[in-house]
Amino acid sequence: MIDSEKDSGREAADIAVHSAVELQAENIHLLDVRGISEFADYFVVLTAQSSRHLRAIASDMEFSLKSEGHIIHHKEGDHTSGWTLLDYGDLIIHLFAPEYREFYDLESAWSEAKTLSIIQ
Repeated sequence: MIDSEKDSGREAADIAVHSAVELQAENIHLLDVRGISEFADYFVVLTAQSSRHLRAIASDMEFSLKSEGHIIHHKEGDHTSGWTLLDYGDLIIHLFAPEYREFYDLESAWSEAKTLSIIQ
């Protein structure tokens, strides 16, 4: 039997990755954190090149995900802070300016996560 909740998280992750690719985000990582995170199943981590770019990517992701029935639970940060977090329950999206991406280094912090895809 398929767990529809997990399928929903992966579907949302794929939508987010597609949106990031379309808007030319950089260093896009899709991580499977099931079994090592108690609060999410998937992370999408990406880099935007400017505050305008970060805002555009976040807005497009929110629109695309909402259009497919995925409701945001929580949002932190904004384009002026250099990072934004979009929480969809099973999916957490981390959008960073380059210097914040390097500083937080989430891939190392979650090194036990299975990398599902990397798009440079």
